[in-house]
Amino acid sequence: MTTEFDYSNLSGRPSGPVLRLLSRVLPGVRSVQDQVEPYARAWQEHNRAALAADGPLWVALGDSLTVGIGAGAHDRGWVGQLASRMPGWRVVNLAVSGGRVRDVLDRQLPAMEALGQRPDLVTLLIGNNDLVSPRLRPALPGNLDELLHRLPPGTVVGNQPATYSAALEVNRLIDDAVAERGLRLAELRVPRTRDWSGKLAADHFHPNERGYEGLAAVFGAAIGY
Repeated sequence: MTTEFDYSNLSGRPSGPVLRLLSRVLPGVRSVQDQVEPYARAWQEHNRAALAADGPLWVALGDSLTVGIGAGAHDRGWVGQLASRMPGWRVVNLAVSGGRVRDVLDRQLPAMEALGQRPDLVTLLIGNNDLVSPRLRPALPGNLDELLHRLPPGTVVGNQPATYSAALEVNRLIDDAVAERGLRLAELRVPRTRDWSGKLAADHFHPNERGYEGLAAVFGAAIGY
């Protein structure tokens, strides 16, 4: 039986003024931003089909990296590439472009609970948008700590490959949660996800399909695929 689910609360965040300006003057930025709405619609259709099917359920939480922005198609980001190696699994992707830790707490976790089906696997990759914003960064540790305590045991959480102090604090919180709460770590502090040469999309921010291949490999290793 098809599960009816309301996706109206899972639209991406509107672009900020800087990104809107860059989209007007830089074709590469504009071409990647033009993916946001069609990729969101594509995942919503995919999710509806997945919820109506049978098999173990994977729910993906996060931001534009989990949506696959920058790849040639919505299912060529890391989630889609990894899912192609997991036959029989259903994927429901609740990530949104521009997503922040608070969005996962306030929108994506409630959406997961409203699916009416218990996930067999949950993955989380979040924090980049909080880290790059001086306004959001001070609240990041508290919000992330709350999120890590609300995730189901066994959730696979990606950390931050960056080495500046705010990213190191994020990683400390994740390491503590892995040790104390039974979460699993997707270790992104490795060369293949620190070296982005030739692995970025036209906006020079999001990964291209080669970049997403590395993320898929790291999460696949953590999951066992």
